[in-house]
Amino acid sequence: MCGIIGYIGFRSAREVLLRGLKRLEYRGYDSAGVAIVNEGIKIEKRRGYIEKLKVNFDGTLGIGHTRWATHGVPEDRNAHPLTDCHGKIAIVHNGIIENHMELKNELAEKGHKFLSDTDSEVIAHLLEELYEGDLKKAFFRMIKKLKGSFAIAAIHADERRIMAAKMESPLVVGIGDHENFIASDIPAFLEYTNRVMVLKDGEICELTDDFVRIYDFEGNKRDKKVKKVEWSIENAEKSGYEHFMLKEIFEQPRAVDETLHSLFSRNDMNFDFSKVIIVACGTSYHAGLVGKYIMEELLHIPVEVYYASEYRYRPNVRDNALALFITQSGETADTLGAAKKAREEGLLTMAITNVLGSSITNYVEYVLYTHAGPEIGVAATKTFTAQLASLYYFAIQQAKIRGMIGMRRYRELINGLRKIPYKIENTLVRERRIIKEAEKISKKRDIFFIARSINYPIALEGALKMKEISYIHAEGYPAGELKHGPLALISSGVPVIALAPLDRTYEKMLSNIKEVAARGAYVIGISSQDEVEKYVNSWIKVPDVEPIFSPFVNVVVLQLLAYHTARILGREIDKPRNLAKSVTVE
Repeated sequence: MCGIIGYIGFRSAREVLLRGLKRLEYRGYDSAGVAIVNEGIKIEKRRGYIEKLKVNFDGTLGIGHTRWATHGVPEDRNAHPLTDCHGKIAIVHNGIIENHMELKNELAEKGHKFLSDTDSEVIAHLLEELYEGDLKKAFFRMIKKLKGSFAIAAIHADERRIMAAKMESPLVVGIGDHENFIASDIPAFLEYTNRVMVLKDGEICELTDDFVRIYDFEGNKRDKKVKKVEWSIENAEKSGYEHFMLKEIFEQPRAVDETLHSLFSRNDMNFDFSKVIIVACGTSYHAGLVGKYIMEELLHIPVEVYYASEYRYRPNVRDNALALFITQSGETADTLGAAKKAREEGLLTMAITNVLGSSITNYVEYVLYTHAGPEIGVAATKTFTAQLASLYYFAIQQAKIRGMIGMRRYRELINGLRKIPYKIENTLVRERRIIKEAEKISKKRDIFFIARSINYPIALEGALKMKEISYIHAEGYPAGELKHGPLALISSGVPVIALAPLDRTYEKMLSNIKEVAARGAYVIGISSQDEVEKYVNSWIKVPDVEPIFSPFVNVVVLQLLAYHTARILGREIDKPRNLAKSVTVE
């Protein structure tokens, strides 16, 4: 979750570090700090937001950090960077050092004084203990003593270089001209360079002004390709929108279109499997549930969907299955652990991710990249619809390859998929209508979302969006389950958002709408069908699409509804409390 930025070059390190940290805010944090080499190492770190930092010193070499507390409460002393006993070494760390107590006890016996409650501080003291005039040598010796997950960057007051290492936490290198960068994510340095190297687990990086060298943990040099990122820094700015989330909602037509364009050129989809296991977390899990409905309908094979945190601890299963991992960042700790487990089980593995070269790509055999561009808002929007596009395309291609659909149906489905960006655009124009409903439900304490079949996951996603950014209690239910408990919660004026596409469950859905209306609920119907207006208090009309594609238009309405409800309530929409964009620890 934490954010790391490091710089060495000719610019103001203070400016590069602070601007980089601002662009990493989406990862979530409760404290921030920087360390800059300037006649020694000078440090400024505080609990709270980056704006609280008072950095009145500068240099051309330094590291910065945004911390999400795991070991040690959010206090100034637990903020990073952390130093050794003499303030000659400074480090920043993302991850968890599992053997930190063992190392801390050993170092304390040797006279080291610890000033924080963090697991990370042992790194600085361990470097001090091993340092014999060469940070690089000490760093290699230090890294072998650590157990756990980490992205680490370290500097020494007397040396002009940054040492960094990666193990199960994200770390990327930015290549400049007579300057270089290290960071948790590309947007941190994208305004300075678009040339990137993505570190893999078990790699160490040495940065100076004029070169970057990559090694394995044994000190062997590794060749690494430099990739050019297609994003511009403008992609990571608000572009006149009030919040990143709103900007990203309106970027969905382009995100889906570009994702589909990249997929249409793929011809490596001929896999042998008789079952699919989809593994994901949060919003990506809801995308996986939609994928289950699509694949079971088109491929006629069983599909299981697991939360990654649950899949990791289930008994080993060996069968002819495709394990499909969905992760926006490619760095979600539980999803990475699940992918490792699937490989150990001998399953065919594939990932859907938005980040080129992210950690998940090291653990799977095949990757489908979404082309949503950087998503800054913590609440996923455009990456969700891009994930859906990837799942639909994959299922349609598999159905054709397996002979489950004929060429005529194949062309119908592909043409329907090609039209989705335009259907989303036509949904976005309903924003003013949606704002009126947001004004009403913003005064409520509870909101319920109901749907059937392929839109049940969209009801779950709508409820998740509502509660994570508006902080209003919200729940999603299969409409057919209302009588089995949830109906007891429906009383006069309680908002119920009902998704009613014209599919085989349409008549049943109308019955469920009447059911909650009879209990006094304030029912908002979302449907392309005019008939729905007769049975609801308020109706939001969506574009007419083939029912199998209805999740794309329905979810956009729910995203806008959640966004405007949160805006009316004055919430911190892009950085909701207690949440982070990328969950890189268990």
